[in-house]
Amino acid sequence: MAKQLTASRRPNPFKKWFGVFNRNIAAPTSTTPSSASLSNTSAVTLNTTLNTCSCRCGERNDESRIVGGSTTGVSEYPWMARLSYFNRFYCGGTLINDRYVLTAAHCVKGFMWFMIKVTFGEHDRCNDRERPETRFVLRAFTQKFSFANFDNDIALLRLNDRVPITSFIRPICLPRYDQRHDLFVGTKGIASGWGTLKEDGKPSCLLQEVTVPVLDNEICVVQTNYTQKMITKNMMCAGYPGKGERDSCQGDSGGPLVRMRPDDKRYEQIGIVSWGNGCARPNYPGVYTRVTKYLDWIIENSKDGCFCEEGMY
Repeated sequence: MAKQLTASRRPNPFKKWFGVFNRNIAAPTSTTPSSASLSNTSAVTLNTTLNTCSCRCGERNDESRIVGGSTTGVSEYPWMARLSYFNRFYCGGTLINDRYVLTAAHCVKGFMWFMIKVTFGEHDRCNDRERPETRFVLRAFTQKFSFANFDNDIALLRLNDRVPITSFIRPICLPRYDQRHDLFVGTKGIASGWGTLKEDGKPSCLLQEVTVPVLDNEICVVQTNYTQKMITKNMMCAGYPGKGERDSCQGDSGGPLVRMRPDDKRYEQIGIVSWGNGCARPNYPGVYTRVTKYLDWIIENSKDGCFCEEGMY
């Protein structure tokens, strides 16, 4: 996951970014967290101005590491995107429509956007015989993100061309607008990525998944070694306080934390892998960007893409 860096220091993409994003250094406690700037655009207005496609978002292909997790089935999570810089894997992302990928701000800050390659429909990233769908980044949108405290760790990537929606490549659903105040406490979230299988290990070739419960922010502070200033309202903790064992890890940054909707059994993205202290440590669960805090901002800045019509609010 994310490695502590100062905002004024331009990261070396290979030394500081490739496959590391280690969570050995937690966000400092002295910085006052900033709040997300959300659009006031109503859900009704957004629905009337968005492009929609005849597809279904959030459908998992049940063909049945991340620390303590397991290998996914081929194309099991068709919304997964892999980010490479100078052809070297370093972060994850999520396809939300045919033109935009959602990821973490620390995966793009300080980078040359046009050198970021995004790969879709991939399972084994080390298999050179496969020819997955690839695109490049034309533009990256971020909030007021700072490496000082990792608040507002969210970014939208506009791709150079549309991505075909198939059974192997399909967008994730966004939370419904009436869920924008839902904290998802107790929800079993699924994180996926090609990150390391242990702290300071090597990135995985095969896409991994792990299930972690979402914690209440106050419980996260009381039952872990994080402080109240470190966990802002734009973040959520997910993991097993006092136990550890299962967690996202180095290289999983920017990837999704999703949950299955109880009504239609489709998956929606509730978090983005952001930061943490180490990987699967007992008193340091993973910290994720809370997607519901940015719904208006996401829609407003990606509305020229084509959303699956059944995935909207």
